[in-house]
Amino acid sequence: MSVKSRIVSAMKQIAEEQKVVLPPLHDDLSLHETGFDSLAFAILVARLEDDIGSDPFTMSDDVVFPQTVGDFVRAYENVPA
Repeated sequence: MSVKSRIVSAMKQIAEEQKVVLPPLHDDLSLHETGFDSLAFAILVARLEDDIGSDPFTMSDDVVFPQTVGDFVRAYENVPA
């Protein structure tokens, strides 16, 4: 399973659990438009760390939080092995 599909799957599961109506996900969708609040994003990052084995947002002091779904996916795809 690709990193992107793992992220999308996790987002769909969290949306269901948090009762969030998730719009169709695409690379240009603003993370703000997903309907996720800070708790949902915290859950997402924690689950992805367990699933993928890394958290790109704590690996460097100069990380900027992504603005779009595509940016978010690329953050995980570009984590050094």
